[in-house]
Amino acid sequence: MLLQHQGSPVIYTMRTLHILIYTLLFPLLSLCSQVCPEKCVCEQTGSVQCFRVQAMPSGIPRDVRKLNLGNNHIKEIKNRDLSGLQSLEEIILSSCGVEQLEGNVFRAQRLLKTLDLQKNKLRNIPRGLPSSLESLHLGHNRIQTLQESTLQGLKKLRLLNLQNNLITTLRSSTFSALTVLEELYLEGNKLEAVQGALRLPMLTQLSLANNKIPSLPSAFFSSLQLLKTLDLSSNLLTKVPHDLPQALLNLSLDRNQLRSLKSRDLAQLRDLVTLTACYNRLVSVDGGLRLPSLSVLELVGNQLRVLPGRLSAKLEKLDCGQNHIQEVSHQQLSGLKQLRHLFLENNTIRHFESNALRHCAHLTNLALEKNLLSTFPNRLPETLVRLDLKGNNIAMIKEHELKSLKRLQVLNLRNNRLSSLPAMNLLPKLRTLYVDGNPWNCSCDLFKVKRSLQARDVDISSDFCTEAVQTSVDIWQAYVLTQEKCEETEESLPESQTEPTDNEDYYDYDLL
Repeated sequence: MLLQHQGSPVIYTMRTLHILIYTLLFPLLSLCSQVCPEKCVCEQTGSVQCFRVQAMPSGIPRDVRKLNLGNNHIKEIKNRDLSGLQSLEEIILSSCGVEQLEGNVFRAQRLLKTLDLQKNKLRNIPRGLPSSLESLHLGHNRIQTLQESTLQGLKKLRLLNLQNNLITTLRSSTFSALTVLEELYLEGNKLEAVQGALRLPMLTQLSLANNKIPSLPSAFFSSLQLLKTLDLSSNLLTKVPHDLPQALLNLSLDRNQLRSLKSRDLAQLRDLVTLTACYNRLVSVDGGLRLPSLSVLELVGNQLRVLPGRLSAKLEKLDCGQNHIQEVSHQQLSGLKQLRHLFLENNTIRHFESNALRHCAHLTNLALEKNLLSTFPNRLPETLVRLDLKGNNIAMIKEHELKSLKRLQVLNLRNNRLSSLPAMNLLPKLRTLYVDGNPWNCSCDLFKVKRSLQARDVDISSDFCTEAVQTSVDIWQAYVLTQEKCEETEESLPESQTEPTDNEDYYDYDLL
């Protein structure tokens, strides 16, 4: 074929023309092949998400890497639904109502790393899962039994989530093929029997919480030498399990039936940072516990009569609320130089030794509400930011008891027996004061304290001291008369010299 090109003859063969046409049309053909299915959003990153579909959409781009079908209404997944989508690395089918998966439906996805089938109606772990899988989420289904064969070949699996199913028995051999598994979540099942030693040498996170486990085999943890976090809360344990892994950093034993914490059961946990054993039946805790790295100790809702003594010098949070503790002494708290949060609410504390906290040079939060204190605690550390004394029997606060609290921002005095307050300019950082539920004597002195607080923009109940002392006249008239009387008195007094405040933020409500 002869064509003219800028005055010069150019010869094109049919082959050349075909190449030229293909080159011109290829972008259009490619664009047509990437048309996104109806009710779906396709991104250039290779991600497809579909909404309000009742079956696997047809026409999904073949190069899709992430397919998100979560929160739809898809009861069944068949082999043909995923055929041809061999570039998939992540599939999300959570909250779809899936009841049935055709056999080996995911086998062709040889690049698949993450499979999310949470919150469906599956009764079994899918068969024929690809060996490339790294994360498998099967929580909130109806799985009753675990079969070793369904997990065979998953040599790369690092996370297995089976929480909130109906599993009753755990056999350690079920997971024997998962040699690199790092996280295993089995909380919220119906586990009653645990058999054998769990041979998962790379495991770092294990949760067996919220089951019905009465005890664990003596060798259960023998191969879990890298385990960092263990959650055994909400079971039927009467004793701390034997031979806990030495590498543990976080241990939760909440809501069991423990009666004591003994050093011999925990002594090997020299790296343990957090220990919680709330809502058990604890009547004793060995002094010291031999846990040199412990930073958080929570023992809420037990039957302790005394504070645990000789605890780690690194302890930052101690929570012993809802026990039967009767006193707080310096001896119990003397070594806690890093303590920041001390919670002792809902006990029966009558005596708080003066200077009991003198070595707690970093304490910011102190909770003593709902105890039996009749006096304001004396010589509290100047680092306090929040102090809660609600629901005690305190009848008087003396000025010297407030003198050290230069950083206090929140003070709760609700439901005590107070009738008056000292000059609150001793608390230059105060931002919030809770005072309701006390039998106040609304004298001019107390009214003056209120006006001083309001002038500093301290948040205080507007109902505080609005009623006059005299009740023989109309309430509003009595209030006005009292206010006028107090204002006349103030005019004859020199101006008070309150310490200036600034806006520096001392709030510290992080509870670790």
